[in-house]
Amino acid sequence: MKSGQRSFFFLIALIGGLAIFSSTLSKTPVLPLFALSLHATPAEIGWIVMASTIPGVLISYPAGALSDYLGKRCLLLASLVVFASAPFLYLLIETPWQLMAVRFYHGFATAIFGTVASAAIAERYTADRAARLSTYSSITIVGRSVAPFLGGFLISLASFNAVYIACAISGVLALGAGLLLSDDEPKPTVKRERPPFWSSLVTVLRDRGIMLVSGVEAAQYLVFGAIEAFIALYAAALGIPAWQIGVILGVQLVSIVFAKPLMGRVSDRVGRKQVIIPGLLVGAASVALLPFAPNFIGLSVLSLAFGIGFATVTSSTAALVADLTRNGRYGSSMGVLRTVMDVGQSIGPVLTGWMVGVAGYGSAFSLLAAILLSAALLLGLLFREP
Repeated sequence: MKSGQRSFFFLIALIGGLAIFSSTLSKTPVLPLFALSLHATPAEIGWIVMASTIPGVLISYPAGALSDYLGKRCLLLASLVVFASAPFLYLLIETPWQLMAVRFYHGFATAIFGTVASAAIAERYTADRAARLSTYSSITIVGRSVAPFLGGFLISLASFNAVYIACAISGVLALGAGLLLSDDEPKPTVKRERPPFWSSLVTVLRDRGIMLVSGVEAAQYLVFGAIEAFIALYAAALGIPAWQIGVILGVQLVSIVFAKPLMGRVSDRVGRKQVIIPGLLVGAASVALLPFAPNFIGLSVLSLAFGIGFATVTSSTAALVADLTRNGRYGSSMGVLRTVMDVGQSIGPVLTGWMVGVAGYGSAFSLLAAILLSAALLLGLLFREP
């Protein structure tokens, strides 16, 4: 690998780690517990969690497509400004609706950054694309892994405000590191004309393979978003303390850190579908078993298993979309992937909050498991390419 590529990968991973740490710390496990302290109902908590994913639906494709035209750096810096500023707004919140508004604003950061960073990596690395995307994702998930532990302890030992001050520090550091990104991007070996903005969107939307994989990603993130929000409330209802809830969520993210690069390398060797379907099945089984392990140890084990399944699926979905991308439209295709993914992630907490209110946690978890099983069946039946 050339030194410029090594420097880019190191820097984008560092920025991603700091940014995602800040983002995760603002929501896991603090968000549902903070919302509960504001007297939000389960349904309102579902909407609060969903609020940060709505920007992904609105902005992921435009951000990705614009990065194909304007370059990746300016879009990445725009997202880092949001990462740096949003945490300070949490300190002013007094009502659930204010929390929802701040979450909506904060969501623009991850929507833009996730799309553009993935496109930039997919564009630079081809032979080991899944491994690079997975390694990058795992490095950022180090931030996700530390956040629940730190968040749980800060809530227990200090206050919600202490959590959001830590978020602000990390967000500002990410912005500072982002200013070091260079403007250079890999030059295509063959000169190509860039198609009109909306023509790129239509081309990607008509690609059956890209849309199918995006749908599978949406199903996986629907369940991930729901579990991330409601396993904390489920554990709290069982009387499990905040620091142990942080551990339950933390072991899930730790498992993702270690499993994702490994499964990315496996995907590069054996094929994408052969990795995605087993991951969906593992995730479905772990979610279905949650009501049968109502204690700290049981929830931790199942949370870890769910993390392995999630890592297995997501190690290959973005790489598969990149494999299917034509004419260098990496920003556009990643934007569509992120948009569809965010639709799923937006639905997850709201659907689960409604199910919990109507039928309880057992029925909600069963529904989430069925969604993952359906995604595995759909991929197996309709995407028959090796």
